[in-house]
Amino acid sequence: MVNNEKVEGLTLEEWKTKYPILHNMTETDEVFWTNPGYDEIAKATLFVTPEEVQDAEERLRRFGSFIQVAFPETREAGGLIESPLVPIKEMHKYLESRFASNIQGNLWLKCDSHLPIAGSIKARGGIYEVLAHAEELAQKYQMLQTDKDYAGFASEEFRELFSRYSIAVGSTGNLGLSIGIISATLGFQVTVHMSADAKAWKKELLRAEGVQVVEYASDYGKAVEEGRKQAEADPNCYFIDDENSKRLFLGYAVAAERLKRQLEEQQIKVDRDHPLFVYLPCGVGGGPGGVAYGLKLVYGDNVHCFFAEPTHSPCMLLGLLTGLHDKVSVQDFGIDNKTEADGLAVGRPSRLVGKMMEDLLSGVFTVADEELYALLRAMRDHEAIRLEPSALAGMPGPARLFQQETGRHYLAKQGLTEKMKNATHIVWATGGSMVPENIQDEYYAKGQETKEK
Repeated sequence: MVNNEKVEGLTLEEWKTKYPILHNMTETDEVFWTNPGYDEIAKATLFVTPEEVQDAEERLRRFGSFIQVAFPETREAGGLIESPLVPIKEMHKYLESRFASNIQGNLWLKCDSHLPIAGSIKARGGIYEVLAHAEELAQKYQMLQTDKDYAGFASEEFRELFSRYSIAVGSTGNLGLSIGIISATLGFQVTVHMSADAKAWKKELLRAEGVQVVEYASDYGKAVEEGRKQAEADPNCYFIDDENSKRLFLGYAVAAERLKRQLEEQQIKVDRDHPLFVYLPCGVGGGPGGVAYGLKLVYGDNVHCFFAEPTHSPCMLLGLLTGLHDKVSVQDFGIDNKTEADGLAVGRPSRLVGKMMEDLLSGVFTVADEELYALLRAMRDHEAIRLEPSALAGMPGPARLFQQETGRHYLAKQGLTEKMKNATHIVWATGGSMVPENIQDEYYAKGQETKEK
């Protein structure tokens, strides 16, 4: 971007003067930003209510019998699409060494990377939205009584109904996988519009499921735009809007109460003296936004949520920093939006999520691609857990919280410095279990140890 070009009335140099952190962001340096608008008693507009989140949880339970039939791997869990919470003590030590930082408290991994069916966090929101739409159609055609066993959704009768309808979505990869797999299983005609960032193996997997994949040379924004156009031209086409969908958001928010139960099972306290810190990879914002919002409903000011973005795609940070949200893109500021973290390769954030996070989110930090690969390798070496690059974005968070002056200042401001020995840190792993072994080995090879920071 040339210096005299203006973005929302200011030149790039004027923006940098107003927000000095932009000097580092536009150079694609790693940054750790804490939100000056964070409010312990947040006044965020209630986009969704606690009652709506509970309704979403009940809907997923109703579909449990169908999910067990369609996806036998879920039978043991009664059709529940949920992931384990595991301690990562060896990774804790590794991070302390790599970042020369003492991480007070305990470190855990929330393995949405291993969610059933779609192997990523998108299995929450994406599958939920398709199931909600299917239920709506079944009710419209009076095929569903309140006492009807939802296992019937796996029958030819329902498949014939859904085959008359189509579903469209724009995706960088994982949302497309979740939407494609569940939609095809139900019988919908489904088209996934995929950006240039999407990995080839994800496209191949979708095609093997009978999904139509449309590829674009441009980024995520174009894929979403084309998906929206398809739906507008076809009254029987349902468009799933990753930027603005309430149903997607609800599917993600359900994670919070489930995490609460897991923490209770582990006898982990979360209160003023035992703070919870959660680090969430962020693309357009829907997944991490939904999870963070749900956690705030459950834990209030005792949970502190941080988003993690690639240094080349810091769209949510840019939107929150300037307050302009979807009115600006990283490209407007000369950042290329090119990253190996395909699920996070988004140039323009969700306005809906950005506005909600203005006083709920504790901060955002950025991570270089080479760091993602190094952490991917370390996770496999130290914990025998295989993830995809974007799923490691949150991993530096606990170390950098203590390492960076901005992080230490945040803890002091919140009165938490002396309480951090009782803290619980959860890194949200967002994808990886479906990565083919040969691709996973390629990722591992790229993660040759870089010099310690």
